[in-house]
Amino acid sequence: MNDVVAYIQAGRDRFVADLKEWLTIPSISADPAHAGDVRRSAGWLADYLRGQGFPTVEIWETPGLPAVYAEWPAEDPDAPAVVVYGHHDVQPVEPLDEWDTAPFEPVEDGDRLIGRGTSDDKGQIFFHMLALRAGLAASGRNAPPVTIKLLVEGEEESGSAHFAELLRTHRDRLDCDAVVISDTTMWDADVPSMCTGMRGLAVAEVTLRGPSVDLHSGSFGGAVPNPLHAMAELLAALHDADGRVTLPGFYDDVVPLTDEERELFARLPFDEDDWLRSAGGSRVAYGEKGYTTLERIWARPTAEINGMWGGHTGPGAKTIVPRDAHAKVSFRLAAGQDPRKVQMAFEAWVAEHTPPGVEAEVRAAGGVRPCFSPIDSAGVKAARRAMERAFGTQVLFTREGGSGPEADLADILEAPLVFVAVGLNGDRIHAPNEKVEIPLLLKGAEAAAYLWEEFATALR
Repeated sequence: MNDVVAYIQAGRDRFVADLKEWLTIPSISADPAHAGDVRRSAGWLADYLRGQGFPTVEIWETPGLPAVYAEWPAEDPDAPAVVVYGHHDVQPVEPLDEWDTAPFEPVEDGDRLIGRGTSDDKGQIFFHMLALRAGLAASGRNAPPVTIKLLVEGEEESGSAHFAELLRTHRDRLDCDAVVISDTTMWDADVPSMCTGMRGLAVAEVTLRGPSVDLHSGSFGGAVPNPLHAMAELLAALHDADGRVTLPGFYDDVVPLTDEERELFARLPFDEDDWLRSAGGSRVAYGEKGYTTLERIWARPTAEINGMWGGHTGPGAKTIVPRDAHAKVSFRLAAGQDPRKVQMAFEAWVAEHTPPGVEAEVRAAGGVRPCFSPIDSAGVKAARRAMERAFGTQVLFTREGGSGPEADLADILEAPLVFVAVGLNGDRIHAPNEKVEIPLLLKGAEAAAYLWEEFATALR
């Protein structure tokens, strides 16, 4: 243990310097003008991994932007194999005038490293390189105790459009016993935690059509159906008085929270008043009856009206019965739910609740499946032990309300997910002045070094 810590501390400055070099590459996947930079980022990482000793390093092309694959086999051919997932693309940086420093000129400010990609996700995938070298140095071995397969995507921040097909194409190469995700956050630097799931997403747009043209409300109002009235009634009926979604069967597939998970969530030092202030100054918590705020945003499904419009929205009055009405609706999905199944249920529900004389159209607009890791699984238990060795305290559990490609990793590779990450909610990911705490990156490296030893026995 001391050898691992000593190696990491001794390598701190070199680690940060190398990371800063990678961070200077503006690998913004959502902006076509930066496609060449994403490719340059992949090339930089591939060269770095070769220099770190990975016997196999490849750039995997997609119809879009490339991923990087590297493999370091274990000495024991029967040892477990682990895929480590992260991404090397980053979010756009606008608004530029809100940055205190240049986003792609990373700056150290005490223990903080500021710049785009420091936390999401270059910094967090990078600590695995330090972890691997530390583990090898401490053990005196030339190979890790488990086979490590590193997969670093190049399109995560633009929707991972080609990622599922990439996994299918290389399914045999990626065969593994667990997938480690380092693209999430902990509760706090002093309250280390592990994520055990991410909600999914289903999106739809609804259009209700009535008359073929806008009608004079004095001549026709109250005598023909009004699509905006129908839309208001439709959307109001989407929840009952207890805040539950009214789609038939909506909750049938939801994996319920266990008593242990609820108890562990309750141990987190959550201040609801502070949370409400961070939620745009919201005045009161709201949601499904019988669940806490953390349970609602992490482990329960929701329906949200994201926007609605129709008729006259300009200055002054225009007294009409509008010809159509529109709304955008999204569903955050809990573990067990399927986006397409929810979209189909919504389409059927809209058809059933649309009044006579109004025509309804529902257009599904994509979805992401939720993912979930039971806290009593062998991989999660092993990772928790590794995290507790590194942090020297009890590690609690969280989930995340956002969505990503993790479900594809679990389903296509048929392997359990294990989240090991050290980012913080205060890292301003996706926002100006993104940062990461360097001591936490070093703790992440320490935990990962222990993780391979834990996995070597736990995953057999």
